[in-house]
Amino acid sequence: MGSQLKWKFVFIAVVVVASLYSIVGLPQFPTSPAKLNQNLSDRINLGLDLRGGSHLVLQVQVDEAIGQRCDEVVDQLTKTLRQKNLLSPTGEIRRVDNTHILVRNVDTQSSGAFRDLITDQFADWSISPAAGETNGYLLEMKPSVVADLRQQTMDQALETITRRINALGLTEPTIAFTGRADNEILVELPGEGDPTRAKSVIQAGGQLELTLLADEQTYPSQLAAMAAKGGVLPPDTIILPGKEDNADPTQPAAQVYYVLNRVPAVTGQDLRSADPEPSTESPGQYEVAFHLSTEAATRFGPFTETNIGHRMAIVLDNQVVSAPVIKGRIDDNGVITGNFSQESAGDLALELKAGALPASIKYLEERTVGPSLGADSIREGVRASLGSIIVVMIFLVIYYRLSGVNAVVALLLNLVILVAFMATVGAVLTLPGIAGVILTIGMGVDSNVLVFERIREELRAGKTPAAAVDTGFDRAFLTIIDTHVTTVVSAVFLFLFGTGPVKGFAITLIIGLIANVFTSIYVSRAIFDMHLTRMSREEELSI
Repeated sequence: MGSQLKWKFVFIAVVVVASLYSIVGLPQFPTSPAKLNQNLSDRINLGLDLRGGSHLVLQVQVDEAIGQRCDEVVDQLTKTLRQKNLLSPTGEIRRVDNTHILVRNVDTQSSGAFRDLITDQFADWSISPAAGETNGYLLEMKPSVVADLRQQTMDQALETITRRINALGLTEPTIAFTGRADNEILVELPGEGDPTRAKSVIQAGGQLELTLLADEQTYPSQLAAMAAKGGVLPPDTIILPGKEDNADPTQPAAQVYYVLNRVPAVTGQDLRSADPEPSTESPGQYEVAFHLSTEAATRFGPFTETNIGHRMAIVLDNQVVSAPVIKGRIDDNGVITGNFSQESAGDLALELKAGALPASIKYLEERTVGPSLGADSIREGVRASLGSIIVVMIFLVIYYRLSGVNAVVALLLNLVILVAFMATVGAVLTLPGIAGVILTIGMGVDSNVLVFERIREELRAGKTPAAAVDTGFDRAFLTIIDTHVTTVVSAVFLFLFGTGPVKGFAITLIIGLIANVFTSIYVSRAIFDMHLTRMSREEELSI
């Protein structure tokens, strides 16, 4: 055996050892089939159809986002018209529905300027006279703008839900549009039998605001807060519920109401990071430390310096979490306190980092897939795989004799590399993925048949065994590459555009085909070369 051939087998041995290590890890003595099976189970991630878990279908309330945009335009339009004196003292601007705004009593002499203003500064809206209104106009959000806003809302919701689920550390979840409606999202959580925590994290708003209290007094009810202001709130203030800061952590805190400025100093959009940390003031409890962007720090520093000694509300999802006193200038970091446990502080931190959902969601479907279904699927899939492998092996050995044994070795190594790669990269094995494994077996057999039949043709043409093997592999190589590349390209498109189960099929097929090129060309050729070095000149090749 030449030195070059020896290095080939050394490389093959390294690949085999590395693959076995990826599959079962280092052997622990005394070892047993149960331990090896447990190691394999720990390294192979099973999909929802095999492992069991939770299946959720969410409906994003897209109309809420459209209505919110309409409200923002109403506020902006009101301020602009007041500043430019284009609205009479009796004028009114109100939202009719999610896509229509009614403007009443526009100043007669300023109607032209009003139309020009809408055309120039509110180009997303079309304007027409309002029926039955004197000097009234109806603004309608353009259909193209509504369609874009719906798509943006769905894209943002999908991205936010994906970040929140991934932050929980669940193994290979599936988050994608269902395809059956334009406002539905599919969430599959393999291995998650109780999705309660995931649902709470998905549905949480995560909208953070830091704003100054307009009144440092708290009130037992919203009516009491209004009564303290003479029944009329000061301009640009709002009333929000919350908990009293000095509440006993061991007792349920009573709900109180705060009067605070409507415009916050910073919001969750200004966050750079948020992380749970043990509380320095309350042992056993946690707080959330946050860091602001550079641009937000330039606003927040002067704001806190100007209001030292006053209380600032930390508002999350329109609830005052706490209202601490500003003790000094704060530039780019701070903490949120509120009697958090480690888990609740961690959940709040990932909600803030993931951002707020653009609209609320509704659960249309919620199913828990039991592991018994997965066990049945695995058992039947393994039976089908083993059955196909055994039948193929018998055929190869009978039809190609000793060369068939060569093909069997290459085929088994192909499967070992496939499983090892999936274990290494954490790919998820699904029921369609098992189908991909079976298809890989067929492709592996096809590659060996191409080579072996070519070698037979060369032998019938009178060539020596060594020359026939060389020619057979050389001429079959391009055909094998061509068939594998075209199939891999198709599988790549399935992976890019398919849903979870289709992706599982695609990934196993891609890995199996790449491994098959290595085993059917490199490994099989090395075994043939080793056999040829041990043959006599007169001996025939067993094929």
